[in-house]
Amino acid sequence: MNDANPIVTEADLHAYADGQLPETARARIATYLADNPNEAAMVAEWQAQNAGIHALFAGYEKARDSDPMLVSPAHTASPAVKRFAIAAAALLVFALGAVTGHYGPALVQKPDLQLAGSETLPKQAETAFTVYAAEVRHPVEVFADEEAHLATWLGKRLAIQNLKIPNLQPLGFKLVGGRLLPVDGRPGAMFMYENQAGERLTVVVGRNKENRTTSFRFASSGNLETFYWIDGEIGYAVTGEISRETLRTVAEECYRQFPS
Repeated sequence: MNDANPIVTEADLHAYADGQLPETARARIATYLADNPNEAAMVAEWQAQNAGIHALFAGYEKARDSDPMLVSPAHTASPAVKRFAIAAAALLVFALGAVTGHYGPALVQKPDLQLAGSETLPKQAETAFTVYAAEVRHPVEVFADEEAHLATWLGKRLAIQNLKIPNLQPLGFKLVGGRLLPVDGRPGAMFMYENQAGERLTVVVGRNKENRTTSFRFASSGNLETFYWIDGEIGYAVTGEISRETLRTVAEECYRQFPS
């Protein structure tokens, strides 16, 4: 950031790239960028990335009459009861999966939960992984050396107070950084991690006020595995080209660290 104009912050530049500023503010940032070519190039790159993401997720931009809700609860239970029940169900499914080598959808589903046939969260998480995990120079917008800023920025965009970025170093995965991305047409967050072997995984967080129930599910696409769950309004998805056992361990750790 150019210190010659401290009034223009990085947050201002992100808002400009995202088209979130009023016209007067946009004019001020445009004038600043005209005098600061390095920042202008950076903003142009963000805008190009935004356009690419928008194109990838264009199919989710408009709702269709045939689009079912991600989760349709049969009745409402207290958050404490729901969280305890799903944790117990997950432990049972994982134990059975270790013996059989696969996870039965009927076992994962709670008796009072009906999942729609088309769920957008895992597909969006898979797309985000495919787009960004292969990036060498620009896999994230904010790198791990600015973790506090990253958590504050994305927490504000998702309206999640005290958003915590999971610490996966005990599992061998170090935080690379994170970025803003769309999830169901709303602001979402992606955190990227990498181990010493260069294997990467992503954790996507999205907010949807229509969500009312919690569930644990697996989704596969070729070599790509995604483990995802809905906790109240917040959806989480852990994705990587790693074994289900490793992914399960990572997802369990994220589940413990994310707020309820």
